[in-house]
Amino acid sequence: MKLRDEILKEHSKAQATKIVSYVGEDQNRFDQLVDLFLHDEYRVVQRAGWPLSTITIAHPKLVKKHLKKIVSYCTKEGLHGAVKRNIVRLLQFVTIPKSMQGEVMDTCFRFVESPDEAVAVKAFSLTVLCNLAKDHPEIIPEIKMLIEDQLPHQTAAFASRASKVLREMEGDKAKVSRQKKL
Repeated sequence: MKLRDEILKEHSKAQATKIVSYVGEDQNRFDQLVDLFLHDEYRVVQRAGWPLSTITIAHPKLVKKHLKKIVSYCTKEGLHGAVKRNIVRLLQFVTIPKSMQGEVMDTCFRFVESPDEAVAVKAFSLTVLCNLAKDHPEIIPEIKMLIEDQLPHQTAAFASRASKVLREMEGDKAKVSRQKKL
């Protein structure tokens, strides 16, 4: 199977599933998919994002060596919303190395703050920030303030994710507080 040809064949769930099955846990095939995602023409990049994020969620170890390039790519000017959505979607499910956490936090905060960003990108960004807050509890007040600022202007989907993130952060904060007392 030629991966690029399959990506260009059609943009459908069935085709994305076929690509996910083909790549599976194969690092070389995954590397090819990442290369297409980062370096090919617009349509290939856009269509490669869905299988890329799906495979990463199932097999997070495959993305490890590409994570820095993918995170940097996410900040590229004029990037299609679907590409950003799939990058931030996969970031919810991987361990972000300490050396990259600041850049990821900054990117996610900017996505949530942006009035032009798609709701899915904002929602996934909130989850990534919540995950990072486990190692960096000092960002919790900033996340809460950002959510409060955004809520009046957002959709029900954003409000639902924000509520979930706030509950999770409160639970994590209570755990930390109990551990300090012990």
